[in-house]
Amino acid sequence: MAEETLFSKIVRREIAADIVYQDHLVTAFRDITPKAPTHLLIVPNHVIPTVNDVKSSDEQALGRMFTVAAKLAAEAGIAKDGYRLIVNCNEDGGQEVFHVHMHLLGGEPLGPMLSRKSSSKSDK
Repeated sequence: MAEETLFSKIVRREIAADIVYQDHLVTAFRDITPKAPTHLLIVPNHVIPTVNDVKSSDEQALGRMFTVAAKLAAEAGIAKDGYRLIVNCNEDGGQEVFHVHMHLLGGEPLGPMLSRKSSSKSDK
């Protein structure tokens, strides 16, 4: 069984969160440190630690994450102008909570995808 996470506790409503959507496959809630006017997290209800751990049995939940993202973007009024979906994987990818999750960001122009850092991994 996968490790317990902050997000699995939110899914079970053991930790308070501003949940905007929940069904038997996924849960969506507002990020507590938003990086854009709309910043939601969409998670599968069962723990998948990283994208590297995804199995074919996870496809329904992962597909639902995308359909829920489109629904929530439309409800937030950002679908027409556009939004960004981000899934990070492991430390170098920026993953902080090891429970696969999708960031839905929008409500303003988001700028370039990445900003290059001058330091390399060997500088760490």
